[in-house]
This record gives sequence, structure tokens and C-alpha cells, in this order.
Amino acid sequence: MTEPTTTRLEPMPGDWRRALAVVAHPDDLEYGCSAAIAAWTDEGREVAYVLATRGESGIDTLAPAECGPLREREQRASAAVVGVSEVEFLDHRDGVIEYGTALRRDIAAAIRRHRPELVLTLNHRDTWGGVAWNTPDHVAVGRATLDAAGDAGNRWIFPELTEQGLEPWDGVRWVAVAGSSSPTHAVDATPGLERAVRSLLEHRTYIGALTDEDPETYVRGFLVGFAESAGKRFGGKPAVTFEVFGR
Repeated sequence: MTEPTTTRLEPMPGDWRRALAVVAHPDDLEYGCSAAIAAWTDEGREVAYVLATRGESGIDTLAPAECGPLREREQRASAAVVGVSEVEFLDHRDGVIEYGTALRRDIAAAIRRHRPELVLTLNHRDTWGGVAWNTPDHVAVGRATLDAAGDAGNRWIFPELTEQGLEPWDGVRWVAVAGSSSPTHAVDATPGLERAVRSLLEHRTYIGALTDEDPETYVRGFLVGFAESAGKRFGGKPAVTFEVFGR
């Protein structure tokens, strides 16, 4: 019998200048793709973040009114570590984000504001690789982002956005989904991996509530482990993976 072959991951498209990352919560990007973002900003590319919530319901020992502002501060500090200065929050309620036209409209508006060629989001499927159940927030935001990439270019879907001065933007060429169990492309994580570790460590309050392990040991083990595993399909180099949908 012959051994099964593993499909090699392709390098991410490189002919773009602006990217917009749209996720549900603070720390979503840091658990998946900040090493790639660090490498991109090093190259002079522009990356902005849009978060649907402030993660205010994510820590059991902190009331939302206290938790939300704290996690927002941690997210802004985390983004700065990888060269991202623009961080927006859409103020949907953490834990109960609803997929629908309101969410699509908010994300389409953000795409029109930032006018990216590349849009990033997080796993929109029901599970993480068929092993763990995904959260409703991730599913809703990931799916709405995929849809909003088209909505942003159609002036007749949300005409009120044009009336607000947000002209249609049909320049999104790819939507790349991080954390997918069916990745197609990857980015060499080596140049940005140490900053990815530092970036996730900025979420100290959340990490402290999540694990009793030493924060740096936990973060480094998680990020390096996933990068090295992905690298088996990317020439042996630690990698950040994406499922890329062209438009």
C-alpha cells in the first residue's frame, strides 16, 4: 500500500496593499493569525481590525461593564505589537451575535470605509475540525463577513450606506478564513512568531481566567505547536494557515 499524500499549502496571494480583519472577540486574531499580520505590516502593508464585540461576557469573574473596557484596552495593545493601529468595535453583544442583515450591513460598511483587497475572518463552520463545537458568535461573524465582501460592492443591497457617504467597494479580491479545517494557503510564521506570542500575552486578564498555567508557557506552546504542525504542509516552515475564497 502507498502512504496517503498530504496536499501542500500554497503561499498566500501577495499582490495587495490593504487588509481588513473582521472577527467576533478580542483575542480571536491572536489565537490564529497574528504572526502573519506581523509579517505583512513589516512589508509595509496596511492591516486594520474590526471586532463585532468587546468580549464583555468572556470572563466569569468580571461583570460585562468592567470586562468590556478592559478587554478593549488589551486588544488595542495586542494589535500594536504586530503593527496594527486601527481597531474598531461594532458593539454587538458578546455571546448573542445574530447572523442577519444588521450584521452584514455593519461589516459591509467597515469594508467600504477601509477598502481592502484582502479580508480576513475566523472559522465560520459549526465545528473546529469536527472535534470541538464552534461558538455561535464565530459562526455568525465568519459567515456574515464572507457575505459582506459581496454586499460592500453592491450599491442596491444597503443603499443607506451610500447615502451616508460610504461608496460601494468592489475591490475585495479574497476572503481568507483562519482556523479552518480545510486550509488552502499559508504564510511563513517565522518572521512574526515571537511578536505573535507577545501579542497574545497582552490578553493577560483573559488568559489568567482561562488557565492556571504560566501565561508565556501556555501561549508559546499553543502558537508554536499549531505553527509547527501546519508547517508539515508548507515545506517544513512554521506556518499560519488560511482557507482562501477568491472573488
